Amino acid sequence: MRLLFDTHVLVWWFVGDLRIPERLRGLVSISDTLVHVSAATAWELATKHRIGKLPEAGPLVDEFFDFIDRCNFMRLPVTVEHGHRAGLLPGDHKDPFDRRLAAQALIEDLDLVTADPALAALGARVMW
Repeated sequence: MRLLFDTHVLVWWFVGDLRIPERLRGLVSISDTLVHVSAATAWELATKHRIGKLPEAGPLVDEFFDFIDRCNFMRLPVTVEHGHRAGLLPGDHKDPFDRRLAAQALIEDLDLVTADPALAALGARVMW
């Protein structure tokens, strides 16, 4: 299984938030499950922390790369193809970070792990 964590899921994973379903915890612990973290997530997390929208994310911002590596999560760059597809996705969802993640999930054939039901409207396979 190949997963792409939405930003809030990564934050919740970092702090051990109980909102993460037990089923997801089990899937991630399976050795053939690959969890991807997008460059868009790194950008969103750092930006929202810097401007004060995610003050609680400071420790994750500081430990971002070490945390990703400790968890054996895969780093997923944003490509020109991802950006192009994000701009063409249907609907009026305006969050550019969400649009990039949905485009990446579609192009890379990943299940987008999110608690945000609005992302499914962008056409990505959504898991929660």
